[in-house]
Amino acid sequence: MKDGFCKRVEISGIVQGVGFRWQTRQLAVRLGICGWIKNRPDGIVEAVFQGTDVLVQGILEWCANGPSGATVTDLRLFECVYDPDILDFVIISDR
Repeated sequence: MKDGFCKRVEISGIVQGVGFRWQTRQLAVRLGICGWIKNRPDGIVEAVFQGTDVLVQGILEWCANGPSGATVTDLRLFECVYDPDILDFVIISDR
């Protein structure tokens, strides 16, 4: 994709230790979304999603609820520049 849509998101609440990163990655791969996701030390899950506008909006809607066991209290969106060199979706390890 030469020109894509990109959003960075910070997800707050009970979002670590509930499989948020893994299930988000599964959905992103299934949808063909590129980017990354990681746990931050402050308890927030942060991610970058790249793809078509419709696909990115779809995964953002899923993130607003998250997986079973998660309680999302806030979802902050930021514009970001599409990076054509990001070709897959990865979990950035917090170890």
